[in-house]
Amino acid sequence: MMSIVQITIFLASAVVAVPLFKKLGLGSVLGYLAAGIVIGPSVLGLISDVESILHFSEFGVVLLLFLIGLELKPSRLWVMRRKVFGLGGAQVLLTSALLGLGAWLLGLPPAASIVIGFGLSMSSTAFVLPILAEKNELVTAHGRAAFAILLFQDLAIIPLLALMPLLGVTDGGGESRSTAVMALETLVVFAGVILGGRYLIRPVFRVIASTHNHEIFTATALLIVVGTGVLMEHIGMSMSLGAFLAGVLLAESEYRHELQANIEPFKGLLLGLFFIAVGMSANLSLLVQQPLTVLELVVAFMAVKAAVLYAINRRSGLEQDQARHVALTLPQGGEFAFVLFSLAISFQIIDRALADLLIVAVTLSMIVTPFLVSLDARITRASAPVTSREFDAIDEPENPVIIAGFGRVGQIVGRILRMRRIPFTALEINPTQVDFVRKFGNKIFFGDASRLDLLRSASADKAKVFVLAIDDVEASVRTAEMVKRHFPQLEIFGRARNRHHAHELMSIGVKLIMRETLLSSIDLSEHVLRALGFSEQAAHETVTRFQEHDEAALLSQFAIRHDETQLIQSAQQISQELQSLFETDAETAASPDTLKPDLRTAT
Repeated sequence: MMSIVQITIFLASAVVAVPLFKKLGLGSVLGYLAAGIVIGPSVLGLISDVESILHFSEFGVVLLLFLIGLELKPSRLWVMRRKVFGLGGAQVLLTSALLGLGAWLLGLPPAASIVIGFGLSMSSTAFVLPILAEKNELVTAHGRAAFAILLFQDLAIIPLLALMPLLGVTDGGGESRSTAVMALETLVVFAGVILGGRYLIRPVFRVIASTHNHEIFTATALLIVVGTGVLMEHIGMSMSLGAFLAGVLLAESEYRHELQANIEPFKGLLLGLFFIAVGMSANLSLLVQQPLTVLELVVAFMAVKAAVLYAINRRSGLEQDQARHVALTLPQGGEFAFVLFSLAISFQIIDRALADLLIVAVTLSMIVTPFLVSLDARITRASAPVTSREFDAIDEPENPVIIAGFGRVGQIVGRILRMRRIPFTALEINPTQVDFVRKFGNKIFFGDASRLDLLRSASADKAKVFVLAIDDVEASVRTAEMVKRHFPQLEIFGRARNRHHAHELMSIGVKLIMRETLLSSIDLSEHVLRALGFSEQAAHETVTRFQEHDEAALLSQFAIRHDETQLIQSAQQISQELQSLFETDAETAASPDTLKPDLRTAT
């Protein structure tokens, strides 16, 4: 049992290490591992009872598997079935086979080879998804391929967890049960879990939810996860498998989102504790005693994994650079490897010395991942210079409108112009976006709108309106400067991402600037006020007054845009002025009810 001092040490180490590692771009998982290494026996020795803490913290993995089950709706899997079971299945099977064969050839027994092969074939979802999301690559071809592979890996862990007791041995105190009795118990438990999840759990949650007691609802969710896990453990399976089944059975439930919200904090804390415990159990002396062995193992399994990832993604139709993106993003070991190797020790499939070596290798592979991603970015820049794809030759007649940037904003402007049969020339620098938009029959040209030669070929000297809808602030400002300098007759309608962007365009002389989220936010606010009981007139007057005041503030702050101190003071003063203005209006209004909400009618 952990003491209050140990809990304090765990929390303090996590609070220090995790933000630091995330700031360095190394991810929270490495932060937890580093915290465990520092406070564990290998460094400071603040915590000694690592085994019991590791055993307790495995409940975080149980909760993780439950949440994964909640996400795996059958309809979602069916839509992604080809990528998930095709790419993902090929990656796990091929990598596991090659790595397992290598382990077997090195003299390890078949059971250990199977576990090692599967364990090292897993990648780190906690590492890869944040990297892809940060770079906005989840919607790209290689991002979708990486996600599909990770999703299959999450699925593949389940049958392996179920096989672990069969591959290893357990401590038997008395006479072993017959195979028939064990099979019957297994069938009964599985049937009970499935029937209970389908016909019993929902009515139970319905009753609990009717009490409006949030704590009891959370307790019920934890009871179902733990109870299902205990049943599975009773028949020789893992608790994680039971939790996963419970999650899948509740994936279509109307309580799914509330269950996720309730379980997530427990999962996050306990999973963090699990990674800290893994870090504490890492035998750093191996790096000193067997540096070449550790290095060879890391290089070998990452190279095999990267080769398989590249080959299957090229075979699936991805371009060479896209396949390389996947291969250099997913070759590391994953958090599930820690789970498998810990279980493999308890089932006596592998010994502690081998597990220590594997855990250190997986940890090092995760440390290497950000550097591989950085290397991939450098290769991409070196192999794909700006001139790798020629800008399109513009064969349009002299259109009155030029749209620079054909993303979310530019496309809506283009659709409205097309509806009124007003011709326009659309320019877009992102080749992927150009190819995507063209699939829907849109006429769009690939090119850099800030280049003078391209603007001239688009007949900017004959056009009337220039719609500046470029998302990138720097490119937007550069394009506006080019247009104002060489085509002063063009009326520029600028799209700004924020106040800073708007000020930059104002400094160039762009007269009409629309901040992209302002009008939609104001419209949304008006609906919120009306829902709170404001009259239609009062709600409209409120947001109109706010908009007028905000536009005036934008102009007044233009002169001090480079002085952060004055900007902060100005923002505070403007906020107080606006608040006083509304309070004065409310006090002097002839009919106060027109400006105050009737909360009795609010819905």
